[in-house]
Formats: sequence, C-alpha cells, structure tokens
Amino acid sequence: MGDTSARLEDVLRNADVIYAEDTRRSSYLLQTLGLSRPLRSYFAGNEAARAVELGERLSEGQVVALLTDAGMPAISDPGLTATRAAYMAGAKVTVIPGPSAVTAALAVSGLPSDRFVFEGFLPRKKAGRVALLAELASEPRTIVLFASPSRVATDLQDLAGALGEKRPVAVVRELTKIHEEVWRGSLAMAAADFAARASVKGELTIVVGPKPVIAADLGAATQEARDAIDSGAAPSEAVREAAAAHGVSRRLLYQEVIAGTTR
Repeated sequence: MGDTSARLEDVLRNADVIYAEDTRRSSYLLQTLGLSRPLRSYFAGNEAARAVELGERLSEGQVVALLTDAGMPAISDPGLTATRAAYMAGAKVTVIPGPSAVTAALAVSGLPSDRFVFEGFLPRKKAGRVALLAELASEPRTIVLFASPSRVATDLQDLAGALGEKRPVAVVRELTKIHEEVWRGSLAMAAADFAARASVKGELTIVVGPKPVIAADLGAATQEARDAIDSGAAPSEAVREAAAAHGVSRRLLYQEVIAGTTR
C-alpha cells in the first residue's frame, strides 16, 4: 500500500468507473484510500466483452480507470484490449507510474540491466517450452521471467538444463511487500533450493544473467570438431557444438574442418 501515489489516488477519486482484474483486491485499495467508486471486473475471461463496454463509456465522455492486481496493466496482465478500445474511441490514454515487477526485479537483482528481454511466463506445453528455452540459451541479454508459486521449481530446473547450471540468477519474491525476498546464486542452486521448500507463496520474478562471452578460439574449435568427427559424429553436428563451445563462426569453422579433411 505504501507504493500508492498521490496521483493514483486523485485519478481513482475522479473516475466515473474503475475496471479491475480482481474487484475484491481493488475494493480493499479503495477502502484504504477512503474512496467509493463503481467497480467492474476486467480479467482474461471477460476482457473481450468488457473492452467493448469500456470503449462505449469512453465514447460517452466518461473517465475510466483500469487496475490490475500486482503489476502494470498490459504487461502480462489484462489491459491491451482496454488500451486499444480507448484509442479507437478517441479517448486520451495515460498511465499512472507505479511498481512494475519487471524493472523492479531487474534493479534489485545485481545482474546487468543495460540490455534485457522480458519473456513473461514460460509456456506450459512441452513443445512451446522447449522451443523458447532453446532460444533463451543463446540470448546475450539479461532475461526476465514471471513464475507461479506452483511451477517456479520446475521452471528453474528447466532453465538450468537449457541455459547451464552455473548461469547466475536472482529469484525475487513478493516485491515491495512485507515478505519480500531476493534469492541470488546459480540456476542449479536455485532449482534445488525452491524444490526443497514445502511451499512457495507470492508473486515471483526470475532474472537470469546473459550468456557468458566466450573468447573465440578457432584452433581449439577445429581440433574439437575433427576429434568428434573421427569418433563418428556427423560433421554438421560436430561443427555446431564446437562452434558454440568456443565462440566461433559456424561457417568459418566448417570451412576449416572441410579444408583439413581435403588436405
């Protein structure tokens, strides 16, 4: 509650209607601020219909506010449809700056923040999950993810398997609340720690350090690829793995390997 700004209070006081991801939580917010305003639900299950309603209200000249539970609307929360409906209605759209788990977790993580990518929640379905993890394995920027309490241990385990057990990570729980926790270490250690907990509660954000910069070594990569080929590996596979391990161009390495076999 201490993050509530004077501007937010002013906007809520003057809103004709407030749409909220969870009206129970928003009722508590309004009660704490001493306000009484009409509340309408706006969540994933009804946002398509509510967006039409919201647009109609704006077209009539009403002032509409949108609240989500524990983060910024439209950032992995309902809100994109509302914003689009507002623009279509010709309404002015503004934002009330406040806590965002993405930037707050990044700032407190101690990991590089000059360049980062936000990926929301990891996919639940295996195919999409495997595909995204494969992309993230070579991501040169810091990675920010959301995690649910019931899946955080599995997420960390899968991240460790795809990105490397030694990759640095910060797991941030209950940001700006009473039970705030910032856990820092490696992905392997994080996976073990959260798997051993009897229960995990609250909102969680995972911040993973960028892929380490590997000093390119064409000679070592060439030898490794040739050794793998001599042991029966397919040339394309040998070159791919050696190039990744030594930070060299796959095309250049392939040319060196092929040249060596034709001498």
